Amino acid sequence: MKIFVVFLVVLAIFGTQSHGYEVYNIISQVNNGGSVQETVTIDSEKDIAIINIHAGLCSSTTIFDYKHGYIASRVLSRRACYILKMNRQTTPTLDQLKQHIYDMQALDNIFSNKYIWVKYNPLQSLITNVDWFLLGSPTEQLCKHVPLYKGEVVGDTGE
Repeated sequence: MKIFVVFLVVLAIFGTQSHGYEVYNIISQVNNGGSVQETVTIDSEKDIAIINIHAGLCSSTTIFDYKHGYIASRVLSRRACYILKMNRQTTPTLDQLKQHIYDMQALDNIFSNKYIWVKYNPLQSLITNVDWFLLGSPTEQLCKHVPLYKGEVVGDTGE
């Protein structure tokens, strides 16, 4: 029984791989002493990464759709979706994302000083005629029944 538990812990820490996708569970400590759980699913066949952040009212799902070139993020408490055209020069590739997750877990270091600030104006950036074919089915599944807003990068990484 002890070996089985250790095996499950190793799978949870370093991810599981099945049918072309890998799932990583990450638990991060936050400033107030609590923790936030993130689940990162990387589907190499569909060329997408899905990041679920489980944090109560701040919970969200973000899809990096490399095939269609968009990032869609749905903040669950806001009942809205935000979409951003992917900048391939600044967005990590799926392989870089996998390596970053592995490094974070192996080194037990979750600090990153890289940030990209995105803004949107609810009155000016609401998307009313949505071309789901252009945005892709993963984004459609995430955002179809909530308002969709176009985001704009306003700041570079905080390096």
